[in-house]
Amino acid sequence: METEKIASPPIAEIRPHLARRVEQELGQNVYLCYQCVKCTSGCPMSEFFDWQPNQIMRALQLGQEDIALQSLTPWLCAACQTCSTRCPQGLDINAIMEFLTREAIAQGIKPKVPEVAIFNRAFLRQVRIWGRLYEPGLMVEMKLANLRSLFDDIGLYTRMLRKRKVGFFPKMVRPLRKPRPTQIAAQAIAYYPGCSLHSSAKEFDESARAVCQALDLKIVEPDGWVCCGSSAAHRADPDLAFKLPMQNLKLFEQSGFSEVTMPCAACYNRHQAALYEMRHHPQQRQMLEKELDYHFQDTVRVTTLVESVYAHATGVKITQRTRKPLKGLRVACYYGCLMTRPPRVTGAAHVENPTEMESLLAAAGAEVVDWSYKTTCCGAAHSLTRPEIVWSLSSKLLVEAQKAGAEVLAVACPLCHTNLDARQFQMELEKPLPVLYFTQLLGIAFALTPSQLGLEKNLTDPFPLLRSKGLI
Repeated sequence: METEKIASPPIAEIRPHLARRVEQELGQNVYLCYQCVKCTSGCPMSEFFDWQPNQIMRALQLGQEDIALQSLTPWLCAACQTCSTRCPQGLDINAIMEFLTREAIAQGIKPKVPEVAIFNRAFLRQVRIWGRLYEPGLMVEMKLANLRSLFDDIGLYTRMLRKRKVGFFPKMVRPLRKPRPTQIAAQAIAYYPGCSLHSSAKEFDESARAVCQALDLKIVEPDGWVCCGSSAAHRADPDLAFKLPMQNLKLFEQSGFSEVTMPCAACYNRHQAALYEMRHHPQQRQMLEKELDYHFQDTVRVTTLVESVYAHATGVKITQRTRKPLKGLRVACYYGCLMTRPPRVTGAAHVENPTEMESLLAAAGAEVVDWSYKTTCCGAAHSLTRPEIVWSLSSKLLVEAQKAGAEVLAVACPLCHTNLDARQFQMELEKPLPVLYFTQLLGIAFALTPSQLGLEKNLTDPFPLLRSKGLI
């Protein structure tokens, strides 16, 4: 009796070319991934992906370049750093996603989300022309590149114009070749407002300066700072993402400051990332120092504005300065993604549960509510590329804050504020929730005037709530 021959299964061929490219450029070994799925289970964007982050990692391991390079996922990644923070193998999955978008373009593959590629090009072109982001120029260029979206968001732009939240005229800035030491640098903190606080987030700038003055916290904005490059540079041009923040740190060092505080979470994160790169990659540091003709001393500490006020003003000083306690005002504090993540870069002690903002507002008399979404992504820069994603993610945050009993949401980032406040009218919420910068709330407690705090610029009207509490 003849035995039936069983056909051998086809041998799977593993093609490591792309995995080697990842390790060559990023130093990331994708074969360390053992499919624990933490990157996917914690990803706020997962519902919008075609392939989940762990599946992209598996595709890289197997050499399935068609999946890795032609997926929506790398293009839709919001760079919230949740995956990189939670990976038990320490893989920087966010950086891998950004690499895949660059590699796809290098191989002539059309971007799977064209709006993101348009945003990156337009953003960096504005920065190269002006030195800082010119927001109207960015929006015009994006609309001209995609005429079908010409009248999308017209309601938002109209409201921003009415509130005078648009900086009409650009200002050309170039890094100073040899900044002069600032006379009061030893007694002051350098203040890096970032591009948005000179334009669409003027109320954050106004309230930050007013509150710091009220607390006798001396901040100085040095001349000659440039844009940090934000997420666009990190995704499209890593060399520029390193160079731009380091040009600013050169300015702060040469000006004599030992600390620089940054109201914008993205600006803070990008400067911290550049410092991390400088400290851990000597070859890149050496090349940049040669290009900038400067040897970095690494003497400037980079802080968020929340961190700086918390460290220098203390809760006691906040309470002493309070004239109108925020008594009975139930506040949920929202930090967003980039103030704490990833901890190897930011140094955050409590990456998932920071509490500095709560301490400041409690010292001013507010009733701080506890909730579980304080570091969950709001959609980030997809505000200009895929606003429907922002509506979905941000509306969930607002609903959860209300479920926790909050009457107002406190934020500390201009992009988070845009997504949660300015876009709130586009969300189907049963009840609006005022979104205020933490500096606006502190300023109210200090009895500063609404005009000093820019309260009239908030798109979700906070005045009815504040009047009902007797705070204005």
